[in-house]
Amino acid sequence: MSSRQSASPPAILVVTSQVVSGAVGGRGAVFVLERLGFPVWFVPTILLPWHPGHGRGTRVVPADESFSALVDDLAKSESLGGIGAVITGYLGDAGQAAQVGRLVDAVKSANPQAWHVCDPVIGDAGGLYVPEPTAAAIREELVARADIATPNRFELAWLTGCEVDTEADAIAAARALGPERVLVTSSPALRRNSACNLLVGPNAVIAAEHGLVPDAPHGTGDVFSALFTARLLEGHGEEGALKRAAASTFELVARSVKQGSSELLLHSEQGSILGPMALVSSRRVLEKPRIA
Repeated sequence: MSSRQSASPPAILVVTSQVVSGAVGGRGAVFVLERLGFPVWFVPTILLPWHPGHGRGTRVVPADESFSALVDDLAKSESLGGIGAVITGYLGDAGQAAQVGRLVDAVKSANPQAWHVCDPVIGDAGGLYVPEPTAAAIREELVARADIATPNRFELAWLTGCEVDTEADAIAAARALGPERVLVTSSPALRRNSACNLLVGPNAVIAAEHGLVPDAPHGTGDVFSALFTARLLEGHGEEGALKRAAASTFELVARSVKQGSSELLLHSEQGSILGPMALVSSRRVLEKPRIA
């Protein structure tokens, strides 16, 4: 995958949730991207007081007509050609998927070189945390349009119907998902007490592993997807972008947990975003020949 380096960084369109308090969803992704120098367009799909894991709260989802009208306005913008990537994440309801897909199409029409990075935020080890119709709509409308998908292990298994118990399982499921590149966060690791991010691309499979931090705060997937997209756009290449994104995310998590925080401390740990010092090992994975 070639870089999109230019004299000035392209804009990045982020479509995901907005919380009032915390560093999840759009709050995390937009902060990271802007801290790295990227202009950001942000479309909130839902407004929440905080991450649902911190307690129940009011859900404010835009009316279908209002959300569609907003997409209409954006799709007609003469500035769409300046967008270098679209990151799609959490949706407020199933009906938003087709509208977001329409916006992705408009960006790609204005700039065929723009990437669509789909973070299918639908669940984790505890199961789905969106209604099944919403998860299915994300798969059909957004994963299907993606150049890069960034599911976690549970999401990959649910979206493909495949078991993901081993690294080989993760690679096979990633190949079955559809997008040309699939970055599996929380992929099965080879080393004990380690976390693995597995990038399955058309020409190579690359694994980046680092230490496992228990009780990690919410929002790591949002931050990781944003970091990986930014580092690709900066021209670091797939392996370089993967290692930098993994190092920043790991360091942010470790430092936040060390300080006893249940949120990622993005505001006070900005050095981890810009120049992480954490060690992340990477390796090329040799795939077993697939039987036709």
